Amino acid sequence: MDESAKPARLEDGADLDAFVDEHDVALVEFYTKGCERCNAMVPVLGNVARVADVSIALLNPGNDITLVDRFDIRSVPTLVLFEDGEEVGRLAEGFMKTETVLSLLEDHVPGAVDDA
Repeated sequence: MDESAKPARLEDGADLDAFVDEHDVALVEFYTKGCERCNAMVPVLGNVARVADVSIALLNPGNDITLVDRFDIRSVPTLVLFEDGEEVGRLAEGFMKTETVLSLLEDHVPGAVDDA
């Protein structure tokens, strides 16, 4: 896998804030350890990173429990899309295919997906 296609691993809310602040468009997967659906999302997010102009990160809200309420995380995996530091979209539907995640990007950040 291309290094640029690997999601960043964040530790806590401070890491999340810094990541979102430093990227115009950021997609964050909130996951929990041992969640099979969450683990299955990693290659999907790698595929998304290869065809979209979006920075991707993974964050276990169990490392910083305040994130559960801050981002209203009720199930995992939950994908939260940020543009210019603000949440603009989310998916919390269990495992999602690459096309589903790309549709989220296309719907909320026009131009983020490369036309190939």
